[in-house]
Amino acid sequence: MSDKISKVVIDTDLLIIGGGAAGCYAAVVAKETNPSIDVTIMEKAHIERSGCLAAGINAINAYLNPGETSETFLEYVKKDSSGLVRDDLVYTIAEGLNEVTRKVESWGLPILKDEEGNYVARGKRSIRINGERFKPIIARAALQSGTRILNRVAATNYIVVDNRVVGAYGLGVRDGKFYIIRAKGVICATGGAAGIYRPNNDGSASHKMWYSPFNTGTGYAMGIRAGAEMTGFEMRFIALRVKDTIAPTGTLAQGVSAPQINAKGEKYLQRWGKATTPQRLQATLEENQAGRGPCYLDTSHLTPQQANSLKEAYLNMCPGMVLAWADYGVEPNKPLEIGGSEPYIVGGHTQSGYWVDIHRRTTLAGLYAAGDVAGGSPKKYVTGCFVEGKLAAQAALEYIKGVELTGPSPEEAEMEIRRVFAPLRVEQGFLPTELEEALQKLMDEYAGGIGSGYLLNEEKLLIAREKLVALKEQAHQLTARDSHDLVLAHEVIDRIDVARVLVEHLLHRKETRWPCYQTRTDFPQRDDENWLKFVNSVYDPVNDGIRMVERELIVLSS
Repeated sequence: MSDKISKVVIDTDLLIIGGGAAGCYAAVVAKETNPSIDVTIMEKAHIERSGCLAAGINAINAYLNPGETSETFLEYVKKDSSGLVRDDLVYTIAEGLNEVTRKVESWGLPILKDEEGNYVARGKRSIRINGERFKPIIARAALQSGTRILNRVAATNYIVVDNRVVGAYGLGVRDGKFYIIRAKGVICATGGAAGIYRPNNDGSASHKMWYSPFNTGTGYAMGIRAGAEMTGFEMRFIALRVKDTIAPTGTLAQGVSAPQINAKGEKYLQRWGKATTPQRLQATLEENQAGRGPCYLDTSHLTPQQANSLKEAYLNMCPGMVLAWADYGVEPNKPLEIGGSEPYIVGGHTQSGYWVDIHRRTTLAGLYAAGDVAGGSPKKYVTGCFVEGKLAAQAALEYIKGVELTGPSPEEAEMEIRRVFAPLRVEQGFLPTELEEALQKLMDEYAGGIGSGYLLNEEKLLIAREKLVALKEQAHQLTARDSHDLVLAHEVIDRIDVARVLVEHLLHRKETRWPCYQTRTDFPQRDDENWLKFVNSVYDPVNDGIRMVERELIVLSS
């Protein structure tokens, strides 16, 4: 079969998988540090409008305004994450937030300033920007750095030789070619995972979700299959968003000080004191369960000028919200109904991802992780991803000194070719959309999806485990009609691999640490005595099993 497939072999010094915030920034840092090295970005879509920043953003949510320090940022992240984060990772991110912000401003990002030339704060750790063209700006910087860009090439697996990552395989999304990319060092920056759970909206609106629907967990899945140690998958992220449009609520809560109210007009968060991010979602869920819903963000106090500014803010990241106001013929001063999204696996808001050190080295030699795919450091947002891209690039440049290129044997490459193109040989089987819907249904019902109120228990999770094993077997019957279907098929396979690890993490942590994100009805209390530690995992390909590993809390000395 491989004789009929067009192969492309590329040699590079540094391969970056994923052309989002972390990937683009890592490429620029690498080329600025050593212009003579060859750097390649492999991107499934097109870096100009790919990933989480595709539609833009209207604020930088990780920035140290006057009065804030690296220490106060760590304290905030740790408190919001119920005391369990990698202090060392969060602190190294905090140290670089302002530097990378100024760097991206120099690339052309418009950051709002007051009459004295200071950044306009949106909160203690947030500043306002005009970021609709954020992604094209950082993509242009990557291109101008001299980085080779492989657009529309989807990564399928790492190339591993003698327990060292030495490149990656790829599939041409449009041309159907098979790519073998040999590299001295590899940085994974593919983002997190959406589409594992049944989404808020169905039918033609199923991709109207908070997280990029095209971030399908491939970076996680490749690391899992290669035997990398993963962490924090049980700390899922569930976004509190405007109903139907799934528009961000921080623009309202921070931008125009809109309080959360129930159907009776009561400011229900007052009963929670200074609520954490998960608690704001949990409180909303409880109000609805108690019959005091729907819940809203109250914008009735907005002046016409504030309402217009709000429209401008949403045009910079969620134009669908502005279109909804226009469709309904209402202004932004009508309270907006809010609710939770489906769960996502994402290391930028929570801490699911590779277990890394402060240099963003994974447990696999030659492999680094940055951005949403790197675990242990929640609330890094876009600037935190930039910092991790920088740290990973700097460490990778040191690593590749003296490293010789190597690659897969012909037999190993042939095995991956057969795996990747297998769905084209299946004449009667499951379409990718069919298996995707089956995955989302079982995860929603048995692994704490939106349809089950995000609730988890041992019995249902064990059923999820069993059904996922069966679903992985059914994945061998995936059929593809063309290269587009083939990419969709592998996205489903990747999601299943991620879902299996997720369920094991949810089973292992026998407490409730993050309300809604990880609510165990059979273990409803937070248990610092036994569970103030990290739950990690390593996949065993020989037995197709997942080994759980507990790691102690890492605390920075004062």
